[in-house]
Amino acid sequence: MAQIPLPIRLDIYARFSTFVAGENQVVLDHLLGISADQRAQILWIWGPSGSGKSHLLQALCASENDSGRSAIYLPMKNPGLPGPGVLDGLEALDFVAIDDVAQIAGVSDWEYALFALYNELLTQDGCLLMAASRPPSVIAFSLPDLASRAAGAVVYRLEPLDEDAALVALKEHASCRGLELPDASAHYLMRHVERNMSALCGSLEKLDVASMVSQRRLTVPFIRDVLEI
Repeated sequence: MAQIPLPIRLDIYARFSTFVAGENQVVLDHLLGISADQRAQILWIWGPSGSGKSHLLQALCASENDSGRSAIYLPMKNPGLPGPGVLDGLEALDFVAIDDVAQIAGVSDWEYALFALYNELLTQDGCLLMAASRPPSVIAFSLPDLASRAAGAVVYRLEPLDEDAALVALKEHASCRGLELPDASAHYLMRHVERNMSALCGSLEKLDVASMVSQRRLTVPFIRDVLEI
């Protein structure tokens, strides 16, 4: 299968090892067991922004690739993503992860392409994981067959982390980047940055770059200056 080159790279820090489950242990356990359970699976993960949907999709793709299986991550919000033809032939892969799938709702050529991929993956014992901010039952798919297929997926809702779990996750992400994040600095970030992991990790990435350039530690004054708080 000749695949279309895609301008998409997995976030190297989006791994199962950096995912703090909190109240989401059930979905994490399911995803961790996918490689061992080699049967066709269709899953739908939904939850608010920053709850970890993209993290889990990318973590599973990375884990599958590391284990020698084939996987691809497709974020529908990526402006560099080609048209629906990008889905052609993906049934040959073991795993397909489609993020922000609600973006294609009501777009007929995308819906038909996704419906075809869905059916082909089932016949090939592949896995399809879709993520959105809402459950499939309220996504406005215009193709009735696709809406029906989506409604038949195994559905998980991700719960945002509470403050203590988010603090643990933040420090874990910092550690994976080789950064020392003192407790006082971590608490400062939690108080002054939107409290979801997407926003917190975005701030941490900015601090990582600034810290390497200036060779400074992540003190509260340094964080305040870099993030212009």
